[in-house]
Amino acid sequence: MVSVVTTLLVTGGTGQLATSLARAAPGLAHVVGRPSFDFDRPDSIVALFDDEVPALVVNAAAWTAVDLAESERDAAWRANATGPGLLAGLCARHGTRLIHVSTDYVFDGAKGAPYVESDPVSPTGVYGASKLAGEQAVLAALPGAVVLRTAWVYAETGKNFVRTMLNAAARTDRLRVVADQRGCPTNADDLARAVLSVADHLLGPGAPGGIYHACGDGETTWHEFATAIFEEAGKYGVRVPSVEPITTADWPTPARRPADSRLDCTKLAAMFGARLPHWRDSLGRAVAAMCHATASS
Repeated sequence: MVSVVTTLLVTGGTGQLATSLARAAPGLAHVVGRPSFDFDRPDSIVALFDDEVPALVVNAAAWTAVDLAESERDAAWRANATGPGLLAGLCARHGTRLIHVSTDYVFDGAKGAPYVESDPVSPTGVYGASKLAGEQAVLAALPGAVVLRTAWVYAETGKNFVRTMLNAAARTDRLRVVADQRGCPTNADDLARAVLSVADHLLGPGAPGGIYHACGDGETTWHEFATAIFEEAGKYGVRVPSVEPITTADWPTPARRPADSRLDCTKLAAMFGARLPHWRDSLGRAVAAMCHATASS
């Protein structure tokens, strides 16, 4: 529980991280979303600061439809770049600290080892490019902001890979899942606790800004992740389908995904003492909650 935050404003409405932050900091996090806070309506962002000047803002609002971004570039850019830049400018004007959430998609996945914050960026699609532009706009307007890059986020609620797999298992006995993309699954509740740890430090004297990586410990592929999901779900009577490994080429998408977007989170732990649990440990808790919720509905 954070003790030093007097006003914590969280953007992102009913999104996964915003929901987890509200749960992790009850009575402390003021969550806003559409229509009262909308990056498509810049006046709504300005109006927010007319009503309330928070001590710290966590920007968890974003355009996350990776494939749709390829055909809806302007909308993705407003949500991921222009809007966050405006928000950072308002934070600078009002003396508000800012944590901005970004993504592993700023990298092309060709390094062959976990990325550190100083590695060259090279997004492969509109989504990644718009998020990179957002990082740059935020830090240009507010150099003391913290940019947290995360990856493969899932939660007990909302639209995510874990829920997609469980829903698919109810419809079919056989699934095909990409096995040549590697990354770090991140539970939104774990990420929320890391964000709050950063918030504690940011509101202290001399707290550093900059870019940090924040994702679940360990690594896996989408196919291995799916297999682990069903290992957990099988404990609660969920029908377990066969999960066939396929290549990225077997599952073409409008946006190219990074083949290996593992993130090294050493810097986050060293600076803020924030370490996210191993993805496998957190997955079990999330799947149990989803299965219990489905059984009781």
